[in-house]
Amino acid sequence: MGLVALSLPSTTNTVVDYGVVDQVAIAGLGLVLAAGVLFLGRSRVDADADGVRIRNVLVHHALPWTAVRAVRFDRSSYWGALRLENGDEVSLLGLQSFDGESAVTGVEGLRALHAAARAKDPVRPPLLYDD
Repeated sequence: MGLVALSLPSTTNTVVDYGVVDQVAIAGLGLVLAAGVLFLGRSRVDADADGVRIRNVLVHHALPWTAVRAVRFDRSSYWGALRLENGDEVSLLGLQSFDGESAVTGVEGLRALHAAARAKDPVRPPLLYDD
């Protein structure tokens, strides 16, 4: 975009009139598009023995492992997901199928941390049973 902005002729023509303002606008548009692409690449998933922290495009989550029911990564999905105990699902945009083996390693690591946390804190049975 910067090259396009600099290559715009600053001459007056009867058909098209490019000036310095147009060059600045094209350069600004290029910066906005570049910032948008970089913003989409900020997605991240961090996990440890205590829980998982997810940074998606606009939403951040910090969840303890007790709130997570399962770590999912279906073959038809573009990214992984956490199935929560309350029935909700949180997308993991930081683990995308396009990442190949890196995504598989990440999901296996999340599943191992989740299983270790579940073994440490077994699920309590419900207080009320249906008869």
